Amino acid sequence: MTGLARNQLVLRARSVAKCFGGGRLGCHDMSLEIASGEVVAIVGESGSGKTTFLRCLGGHLRPDHGIVELRSKDDTLHPIWSLQEEQRIRLLRSHVGFVHQRPRDGLRTNVSAGANIVEPLALSGLRDFSQMRRIAKEWLDCVEIHPGRVDDVPGSFSGGMQQRLQIARSLVKRPSLLLMDEPTGGLDLSVQARILDLLRNLVRELRAAVVLVTHDLGVARMLADRMYVLRSGMIVEHGLADQVLDDPHHPYTQLLVSSMLRA
Repeated sequence: MTGLARNQLVLRARSVAKCFGGGRLGCHDMSLEIASGEVVAIVGESGSGKTTFLRCLGGHLRPDHGIVELRSKDDTLHPIWSLQEEQRIRLLRSHVGFVHQRPRDGLRTNVSAGANIVEPLALSGLRDFSQMRRIAKEWLDCVEIHPGRVDDVPGSFSGGMQQRLQIARSLVKRPSLLLMDEPTGGLDLSVQARILDLLRNLVRELRAAVVLVTHDLGVARMLADRMYVLRSGMIVEHGLADQVLDDPHHPYTQLLVSSMLRA
């Protein structure tokens, strides 16, 4: 993506690094650029630094080094960790959606499905109750949940339905950037397939830039345009998803791909 024009970029990260207590490395010297409508997968085994890097990109975790820049509505790239806290929260709230691996981490379990969906709009100033209810029902339908369940609480939904509800909550504000942390983890294969198909269609429609963290190379192949392979907190290989999977160069990537073929 080095040839991308500046105004095409949604997110740019340069030399991001994060360490935790005891000198434990989260991620080191990681750089990434992503444009509108593109899906980038970050893959690797557990503990490779995938989620740490994603949380740095999404403003959930301040990196020790490096710069994370996010494009605003005026087409300016803003270094999010150099902004005042109020400015950073406002920018992230309006431009970034986050889908957690565990749906309950991204939902408010004590309020209705409809309230979960429209809360991001209410935080942005929407106050018309009838409009909010209409939008909630429309998004329930978009994620294949019957609109009649608008008043049901998330706890009454299956795991797959909760994940689809979280996706609706993340996309209702039409973010320019969607970050997803193992969005199909822990779901059975039939539910995974439905959610992946849903995500592919919604991302295409919204033209969002998507960063997808997954250990599942099949999920990455299905959704991603490009792929970054992480090992021990560092990028060991990156490129077009099909090229990385069909002709892996790094021994670690070769091991991951061979493991997928044996599964």
